Amino acid sequence: MDNRIHDINNVISNAIRVMEDSKVQIFEICESARQELQALELELDTVIQETGEVIDKADELENQYRMARIRLTEVSRDFVKFNEQDIKNAYDKATQIQVEKMMYAEKEQQLKARRDDLQKRVRNVDMSIERAQTIHSQINVVLEYLSGDLNQVTRILESAKNRQLIGLKIIVAQEEERKRMARDIHDGPAQSLANLVLRMEIAERMIVKQEFEMVQHELKDLKAQVRSGLEEIRKIIFNLRPMALDDLGLVPTLRKYVQDFEEKTRIRTKFETIGREIRLPSAMEAGIYRLVQEAFTNVIKHANATYVSLEMTYQAQLVKILVADNGVGFQVESSEHLAAQHQGSHFGLIGMRERAELLEGRLEIESAKDQGTKISIIIPVNAQERKE
Repeated sequence: MDNRIHDINNVISNAIRVMEDSKVQIFEICESARQELQALELELDTVIQETGEVIDKADELENQYRMARIRLTEVSRDFVKFNEQDIKNAYDKATQIQVEKMMYAEKEQQLKARRDDLQKRVRNVDMSIERAQTIHSQINVVLEYLSGDLNQVTRILESAKNRQLIGLKIIVAQEEERKRMARDIHDGPAQSLANLVLRMEIAERMIVKQEFEMVQHELKDLKAQVRSGLEEIRKIIFNLRPMALDDLGLVPTLRKYVQDFEEKTRIRTKFETIGREIRLPSAMEAGIYRLVQEAFTNVIKHANATYVSLEMTYQAQLVKILVADNGVGFQVESSEHLAAQHQGSHFGLIGMRERAELLEGRLEIESAKDQGTKISIIIPVNAQERKE
């Protein structure tokens, strides 16, 4: 056993060293790509500004050319008032403006082509950065799991394998949550802000041209977009930790969550409370909220249900949470066996059981094939007091 542990230690140490080196290289690649992206975005902004200026100049030349054509027509028709030199001057001016207009039209096409090329390169580099960040995150997951106390290997080998898997699953979940948040911010508020900057520049040009009616319409759209971006930010904050949990308490926050769940999923829901509601310690309320959230998430992923109910019972020494659905159900014994063998999709239930145990509570599951599922969670309300 000692030689086996020593060999495992060497393998893990070598793996950690290789991954640390790879992590540094990926970070350098990512930083280089970010610098390239910054330079491309700066060049793109310059090209966009130049394109706008060229378009404005082309519009101005178009107006001048139209006026020159009108002037040429006037002098060509009135031989009494205008002589041959006047006609020649009008013709030369119209020709000069036409040539200049064609030059700016060509320049406009070139700038637009350059702009499109830069936008494509910006998207490609941005995707490369995202892929590098994903690989970097995956390496972090493995390093965080492997870099623990290697002297604990004996106990890890002797303990249940599913606990190791749960630990890794928790780390993966944390990294996935960070990645989801970054993606939500990038695709939501960040894109909205970038679009706002561009549209504000357009509004500025409209003001210069005194197109006030169009400016008013643009500002109305901008206001709507700001409100939409603010709503996205509030949703992200709510997913991190619902502020209503601290301000209003557990029951109002769960009621709002259940309503939003029904609107989003079109699954009919019901929420009931029994007994007199009491405020619980903040950590306990947060833990219960996450347990309910995970139970409802499992309904979406696995139950294929059309109805789910949440019942909370307040008693003197405990709080009972009951989540029931009319979904496809499953064999409880086989699901736990598969989870222990790291082959099933029931890590969520195991994680819920672990979370309930952290609150010194217990979780029970009743289910059968095509009979729906009931998850009962009992939390002693004086658990925090006993700990303190």
